[in-house]
Amino acid sequence: MSDTKSTNIVWHEHSVTRDEREKKFGHRGCTVWLTGLSGCGKSTLANALDAVLWERGIRSYVLDGDNIRHGLNKDLGFSPEDRTENIRRIGEVAVLFTSAGIINTTAFISPYRADRESARAAQKEGDFVEVYVKASVEECEKRDTKGLYAKARAGQIPEFTGISAPYEEPASAEVTVDTDTQSVEESLTIIVNYLQENGYLG
Repeated sequence: MSDTKSTNIVWHEHSVTRDEREKKFGHRGCTVWLTGLSGCGKSTLANALDAVLWERGIRSYVLDGDNIRHGLNKDLGFSPEDRTENIRRIGEVAVLFTSAGIINTTAFISPYRADRESARAAQKEGDFVEVYVKASVEECEKRDTKGLYAKARAGQIPEFTGISAPYEEPASAEVTVDTDTQSVEESLTIIVNYLQENGYLG
């Protein structure tokens, strides 16, 4: 699905450059890619980070897995092939946000290491910050207000990550937080400190 079918297309440069946008905004654009099991705290952390950045006057946006599947990726299911296409598409959207000088935070399970590496490869060096939101399946099940894990164990949801489908942990994430033992505030501080120390926040 990633093969280019369009013909007679030409890439157009923008009259306002990324450098000009970042200079005016006072911060870098980048993608903060949160990955982890369902219920590990990705969306909670993504929105908490967005709120912190907003308070600092930093242009940011959250690209949430469920929200994207309501529109852009509503034609995709959860087969391995569809999961790969889901991440490919959102990876391309993330590139656009980054190029616009916006700090965009994605909250996707993105279970396959190769797919996350492809999303990283689509960006320039330093534009992709992978955050592994680590949590045990047992803890995620305890937090599962939607009852998804129970349905998966009952065989009602096929190919459910962590139960009937694999999750491949990041090999070299820039940031790892452990929500089994760390609070939202503690995890958020670790992420913000990384962004601050590495020059993303200006």
